[in-house]
Amino acid sequence: MYTFSNKLRLGSFIAMGLGFIFLVIGFMSAPSTVEEAKAMVAVHDDGHGGGHAEAAESHGEEQGHGAEAAHGEEHDTSHDEHLLSQLQNRPWSALYVAAFFFFMIALGVLAFYAIQRAAQAGWSPLLFRVMEGITAYLVPGGIIVFVILLLSVLHMNHMFVWMDPEVVAHDELLQGKAGYLNPTFFLIRAAIFLGGWIFYRQYSRKLSLAQDESDDDSNFIKNFRWSAGFLVFYLVTESMMSWDWIMSVDPHWFSTLFGWYVFASMFVSGITVIAMVTVYLKSKGYLEQVNNSHIHDLAKFMFGISIFWTYLWFAQFMLIWYADIPEEVTYYVARFQDYKLPFFGMLVMNFVFPLLVLMNSDYKRINWFVIMTGIVVLFGHYLDIFNMIMPATVGDQWFIGLPEIGGILFFGGLFVFWVFTALTKAPLQPKRNPFIEESRHFHY
Repeated sequence: MYTFSNKLRLGSFIAMGLGFIFLVIGFMSAPSTVEEAKAMVAVHDDGHGGGHAEAAESHGEEQGHGAEAAHGEEHDTSHDEHLLSQLQNRPWSALYVAAFFFFMIALGVLAFYAIQRAAQAGWSPLLFRVMEGITAYLVPGGIIVFVILLLSVLHMNHMFVWMDPEVVAHDELLQGKAGYLNPTFFLIRAAIFLGGWIFYRQYSRKLSLAQDESDDDSNFIKNFRWSAGFLVFYLVTESMMSWDWIMSVDPHWFSTLFGWYVFASMFVSGITVIAMVTVYLKSKGYLEQVNNSHIHDLAKFMFGISIFWTYLWFAQFMLIWYADIPEEVTYYVARFQDYKLPFFGMLVMNFVFPLLVLMNSDYKRINWFVIMTGIVVLFGHYLDIFNMIMPATVGDQWFIGLPEIGGILFFGGLFVFWVFTALTKAPLQPKRNPFIEESRHFHY
């Protein structure tokens, strides 16, 4: 039975505490008036040699006389209000990015776990308790994400512009999507997604523990059937979730590959965390029968899904960029212009780095090497979610500050606390899984 170390518990509490303080400061620092917003941008631009605020002011000065001048003033007013909305969105967006990132790790692990169950894999049963511990975060993580979505529906923020009736009233495209993109249906879908995912996790965990005390394989067979059925539900709901929770922050843009793209990101992040938690537990004297071949296979999945993610990224980018349709290509134009560092940094961390360091089979068996690679991969996929959300919600008014750091610390601490607490609830090694002996003697 795993014992949650006091050092790790204390570390998670400290991270949550610091993260909470940083988030509170970030929310309190958000401007409440146009004047405050302009002052904040002016201070920020002074530290970067001038920028957007000066450009906006000069744009107003360059307007003509008479009706053109009046139009310029109206444009400046609209720009100022938009600037205020962006700066007010920033702490909310930072909170949402971090909340979704750690939730999607647990959701990616759930998919991997269901695949192992449905495939009746022989190599992985020794890792099932680790996966079940990580997926325990689906409950608090899902509730937090749902609350953020609910607050968005209640107009506590402006991350989802289609939730604003005034915006919809002047936008024919949003009016055409109103049958799907409406607050009530949006929350109903979210509740169905979360309810289905959490139900499967809880029920599968119950069957898994019951199998340890059973004298036959009936619970194992039930778990196999439920897992196979769940994967169908998961593939549909995960795609819809990616449209709802991420793609709809920019409702004028769409991609038919987006559901798969988000899935690849969460899948590789989940597998990476499985590997990191497994290595940590082994270093503390647990999971004695997990060998280097298990770690090798997890690292092999990290490498393979990283390449799969890159394929999807390039397929989506190449088709949109080559077609050069204005409604589609603006998605990448905004990121090329205002998000160069996180956009291209993400590509290096999610593709170039795993390609170079995980291609060698021997490196996949070195524990510290897997941990180092995992940290880089996770940060790269955090930036991936950052790049999906921030351009549509805060525009060019982004930088890594207290809200972003606070979100990572708070949800990272909560994730570690919840996962490792769940690992203490049951023995780390299943007893009566029919494939447990094959897993014990697995060698690649």
